[in-house]
Amino acid sequence: MNDVRKYNSGSLLTHQQDGDKTQINKYSAIERGIDSFEAIRVKPSFNQESSNKTLDSYSNNYTHDKEEIKRLTWKRDIRILPLICLFYLFSFLDRVNIGNAKLAGIIEDTNMTENEFNDALSIFFVGYILFEVPANVMLNKLGPRIWMSILMATWGAIMMLMGAVKNGPQLIVARCFLGVAEAGLAPAILFYISKWYTKREQARRVAIFYGVSTCAGAFGGIWAYGLMLLDGVQGLGGWQWIFIIEAIPTLIMSIVCLFTLPEFPETTSFLSEDERKTIIDMISQDNGRYNNSGENIATFSKKQFLAVFKDWKTYLFSLAAICIIAPLYSVSMFLPTIIHGLGFTALNAQAMSSIPWSIGKSCVFTILNGISADKHGERGIHVVIGLLASMVGFILLISLKNITGLFFATIITATGVYSGLGVFIPWITNNFTGTTKRSVAIAAINSLGNCGGVIAGQLYRADDAPYYIHGHAACLGFQGGAVICAVILKLAFLRANKKRENMTQEERYKKIEKDNELCDMHPDFRYIS
Repeated sequence: MNDVRKYNSGSLLTHQQDGDKTQINKYSAIERGIDSFEAIRVKPSFNQESSNKTLDSYSNNYTHDKEEIKRLTWKRDIRILPLICLFYLFSFLDRVNIGNAKLAGIIEDTNMTENEFNDALSIFFVGYILFEVPANVMLNKLGPRIWMSILMATWGAIMMLMGAVKNGPQLIVARCFLGVAEAGLAPAILFYISKWYTKREQARRVAIFYGVSTCAGAFGGIWAYGLMLLDGVQGLGGWQWIFIIEAIPTLIMSIVCLFTLPEFPETTSFLSEDERKTIIDMISQDNGRYNNSGENIATFSKKQFLAVFKDWKTYLFSLAAICIIAPLYSVSMFLPTIIHGLGFTALNAQAMSSIPWSIGKSCVFTILNGISADKHGERGIHVVIGLLASMVGFILLISLKNITGLFFATIITATGVYSGLGVFIPWITNNFTGTTKRSVAIAAINSLGNCGGVIAGQLYRADDAPYYIHGHAACLGFQGGAVICAVILKLAFLRANKKRENMTQEERYKKIEKDNELCDMHPDFRYIS
């Protein structure tokens, strides 16, 4: 039996030849993507006899077997995943260690008020929101290696200088600049992954780097426990040592990034010419590099930029992101305080705060959820599963009063709040195409979604201690809103795919004729629901 897959204009034909019998099955190449673990032999594309109204064929002339693809997948993973995992881990640690600094005495030593502290938490996301879209524009101009190095060096220096703040206003200003510096990393990594992996490969990779990054909560608490013991050394408080010492790995990683992070597949030097062509062709087919897709436009496209803000998906994804991110950062920043409210001393609460992260969300449920999402080519249900788990955790935090039950509830909450996000993010990247449109959409949704971070800084107030019922109830409501958004997105994508499947050739050609950069609005594009 000979299995040949021929790609052309977003269509996939599978020819199975057995003696004199030939069977042809049609699938959507865009919807299925390319499974990197199966053998693929691609022949030159069809010869089309058509006018300029028809789709141009995209010709691929590469041959590779299962072992070749598997080897290339491992080569990408080994070179890319450890680096981006470490980048995001230290980014997340540096933005949420303010919660550890609170227990280490920053409020008392600087004589700031609780309101000033909460404002310092929220102001971080103002800078984050304003600079995410410009940051991804810079990413395309400077390239990932140089741009990510600049970002890490900048926020590492700011983090170290935060050890010198003397009062609340100084901390607020420092956190604002920290948000500006960190704004570009997350959208840069997500766009970077979309340039290196097909849709069916992305969820597990995003889940891995989000899962590993949650170790920041695990060892961040243990690290803070140790650094609090340095209180008084060299005349510095424990909270100052937290900022200073935790900035050092970030500064080191900025140098590592500059010399080791591969550029985009088109220009990287760690691949051979054949390997580069194979990856480019796979990503091209998966993103729909047929005529009018916008994927073959390498330079900045103003038309695609504006299309992001005319697309309904941008706003529904953003609303869902706000509902997911508000509880996520609430838990991340206030978990040490919540555990301290259960009756643990400040020092022990630092250590205990590592348990929900390490048992709950780090590298276990988040990654398994991402692997399952890729295996089944599905996103919406996997997002909802994580959200429902976190809702159960918040319900328990509201209703229980005994220490053991409440601590167990924090583990459930930590498990769900990140596992849903780990699949939600690739859901965004999977459903936007066009080089500029996808890059800007990632940054715009991430930026708007981080309004949830501004809200998160205000949800847990000191006068609600020790049970923080109002904060838990607000987070529960946000997660419920995220579930509703996810269901609407899934149903809308299924409906759109069905509508495109039922389009006549004449309807397709009319739509294609109207616009030379249709991107994900192209009739042959299929959403992943």
